[in-house]
Amino acid sequence: MSFIRNIVKPLNKEDVQLYIELKKILKFSPKKLNKYKKAFTHRSLQITDKKGIPINYERLEFLGDSILGSIIASYLYKKVPTGSEGYLTQMRSKIVSREHLNELGKDFNLIRFVKSNVDQANVSDNIHGNIFEALVGAIYLDKGYNTCQKFIYKNVIIPYVDIEKLEGKITSYKGLIIEWCQKEKKKYIFDTYEDTGNETIKHFSVKISIDGQQIAKGRATSKKKAEEQAAKRVFFTFQKEINLN
Repeated sequence: MSFIRNIVKPLNKEDVQLYIELKKILKFSPKKLNKYKKAFTHRSLQITDKKGIPINYERLEFLGDSILGSIIASYLYKKVPTGSEGYLTQMRSKIVSREHLNELGKDFNLIRFVKSNVDQANVSDNIHGNIFEALVGAIYLDKGYNTCQKFIYKNVIIPYVDIEKLEGKITSYKGLIIEWCQKEKKKYIFDTYEDTGNETIKHFSVKISIDGQQIAKGRATSKKKAEEQAAKRVFFTFQKEINLN
């Protein structure tokens, strides 16, 4: 097949299909297909290379996270010349938040490429963002920084980054409430505890008290989610008093 003549190794039918689907997503011809296959390999397969090094997406995820962060940082540095270090850091965090990366992974439906021994119904929602970061890492190793930058601009910055909207976006209600309480010299307590009850899946509950008064509760399958849920309720209770600026 002429359109894959420049690929590193001959492809089987499955690889050809992956190549075709990736080309639709990336808008360029991937060359080192094994890098992308690795980006979609879950650690549960327990595959290793000849040296015994694990073959899965986790190292590519680490690399992609760093590349993505540097591209976003460069964009913000140029886009907001008056932004302080703290402001730029906060804005970058909002753009590369786990929630946003999960949305990107879902938009591309990257989960369809993942090879895993774990049923998709039982994996964390964060796998979508993890795979997106691994894809960025694979692009970098395959095509270099410039191509990676073009991909990020086209698929992340241009369609999703609105500076004014991001300035008002809350990425952590817990952090916001703690910051507000410290600023206003209010005493706060996050009382988090395991609350499984009769359910087979472990749950956690949290009670948030401010100045000795219990304000809100939250319950979820992780401590972080439970705390965010309760903190969000605290935020809406004191919304008029909390200055987001």
